[in-house]
Amino acid sequence: VQLQASGGGLVQAGGSLTLSCVASGGTFNPYTVGWFSQAPGKEREFIAGIGWNSGIRQYSESVKGRFAISRDKAENTVYLQMDRLKTEDMAIYYCGRTLNYWAQRFPREYDIWGQGTQVTVSS
Repeated sequence: VQLQASGGGLVQAGGSLTLSCVASGGTFNPYTVGWFSQAPGKEREFIAGIGWNSGIRQYSESVKGRFAISRDKAENTVYLQMDRLKTEDMAIYYCGRTLNYWAQRFPREYDIWGQGTQVTVSS
């Protein structure tokens, strides 16, 4: 299975972007899918996660109320809707999968990652 993240781009502060994570060569079943961000010189940080079967959503405190994670089983895709973007959200965003029922905040718990998509927020 390979994961492909896309949808990043340049947006003004306060704007919106939707990221996509598609699984090819397999499905997300029965994994939990997480989105992480990584800014230059910083560690990969948990943003949001969703159980593929359970639909349970989890968010970091920094994005609650602004970002929404969802899944489309027919499209084998997990989305991250990012609203009211801030300059501090600027990073490369990665999606990954974990067998844990709950989304894990530590990158080491994820076994496969997408290649990342750049999100740039201008002030």
